[in-house]
Amino acid sequence: MDYVRIIPCLDVKDGRLVKGIHFVGLRDVADPAEMAAAYSKAGADELVFLDITATIEGRKTMIDVVKRTVEHIIVPLTVGGGIRDVEDIETILDAGASRVSMNSAAVRNPLLIRDAADAFGSDTIVIAIDTRKNPDMPSGFEVMINGGTKPTGKDAVEWAQEAESLGAGQILPTSMDADGTLNGYDIPMTKAIAEAVAIPVIASGGAGKLEHLYEAVTDGKANAVLVASMFHFGTYTIKQAKDFLRSKGIPVSP
Repeated sequence: MDYVRIIPCLDVKDGRLVKGIHFVGLRDVADPAEMAAAYSKAGADELVFLDITATIEGRKTMIDVVKRTVEHIIVPLTVGGGIRDVEDIETILDAGASRVSMNSAAVRNPLLIRDAADAFGSDTIVIAIDTRKNPDMPSGFEVMINGGTKPTGKDAVEWAQEAESLGAGQILPTSMDADGTLNGYDIPMTKAIAEAVAIPVIASGGAGKLEHLYEAVTDGKANAVLVASMFHFGTYTIKQAKDFLRSKGIPVSP
């Protein structure tokens, strides 16, 4: 795929679409299925659906909400949150998702990536990496799990490389420092991971203006951009994002 993908992100809590800052202070936004339908119609290339409290609450992903979301869209859907084993992945794919995103479970059991890739294909497996700045890490960025509440002592770039070697098809690194701030993606972190792996990297966390999307692709070397607040609250539309990137010479889908 040689164009940059524009991917709205649906953070879901208690069956509702929410958005916070630095992973906290969540605001209710809308019904995720309705918002997904609107984004699909508006030209989103893909959608990401994250059940953001599933892991912390020790439960599985809300499959009923996933099914309802899939019914309303015509673009690929990646689903994450609460995945613990291959059976959970199969359930989500059976519900209509195109891909699954794993974070905490993969960190705790890296071989789950290999087992999942063997069972469903690498293209199906996205490894989400929540990062926080930590000068003690070789790259300066540490992997966080449990919805960003628990540090792991793992270096984010090294973990991305390990995930790729185990069969991950894409990396989705989200900066906890930048999340929801609207001040732009963490370009150094995104670039460090993108330059360390050969698989696609999706920039995530902090987009507030169209220039940030351009920076993520050019400076951050990202293959796709995940966007939440900027679209959810009507600051910009998907069409405006694509038109802007196109005007800058970045290839995007029609």
